[in-house]
Amino acid sequence: MNPASTARARVVLLSGPSGSGKSSLAERTGLPVLQLDDFYKDGDDPTLPLFPDGSVDWDSPLSWHREHALAAIRQLATTGRAEVPVYSIPDNGRVGTHTLELDGSRAFIAEGIFAAEIVAQCAAEELLGDAICLRNRPLTTAWRRFRRDVREARKSVPYLLRRGWRLMRAERGIVARQVELGAYACAGPEAERRVRAVTMAPIPAGISA
Repeated sequence: MNPASTARARVVLLSGPSGSGKSSLAERTGLPVLQLDDFYKDGDDPTLPLFPDGSVDWDSPLSWHREHALAAIRQLATTGRAEVPVYSIPDNGRVGTHTLELDGSRAFIAEGIFAAEIVAQCAAEELLGDAICLRNRPLTTAWRRFRRDVREARKSVPYLLRRGWRLMRAERGIVARQVELGAYACAGPEAERRVRAVTMAPIPAGISA
C-alpha cells in the first residue's frame, strides 16, 4: 500500500549543520517534533563508519538508522503516533523509548543533521510538507554548537574542539550537500515562515483528514 493513501499529516524535514539552531526553531513552532538524532546507531554497532584513527565519524549518515527514521515518519503521518527511541549521546546508545503523538496536528517536524538524506523518499511517498536547511555564518554555528555540547556534556572538551574546528571548515560544503539533496537553505526567520505555510496548506484531495 502506498503510505500516502492514508496520510493525514505532512512532515517538515529540518536539516542544517550541527549547532545551526534546528532544535530551538522546532520548539518555537509549537509543532510535534521527531528528533532524528535519536536514530543514531549504538556505539558498539559494527557498521559504524570510522576515521583512520579508529574513532567513530558521528557526522556521517552511515552512523544513523535511515530506514528506522523513515518508518517512524510514515507511522506518524498515517496514524498520528509512533514509538520512537530515546538516544543518549554521552552514552553512545539508546536508553529507552517513548510515544510521540501528533494530537491532530496536520504537520510535524523531523529535525536532525541527517534530515536532508530522506527528502527524496518522503517526497516520493507524498509525505513531505517542506525540506529546510538552516544556514548561518560558520563561526556563529561553531560557537552555538560548542556552548550546547559543553552544557550537555556530550563529549570531552578536547573532542568537541577538534570536531568543532573540522565542522566549521566543512560547513559550507555541508549546506551545499543538503541543498543538493533537496533542502532549501535559509536563516531562521524565513524557515519559520515556511513552516507556518505548511501548517496552513490545505490537505490534498484523497488524503484523510
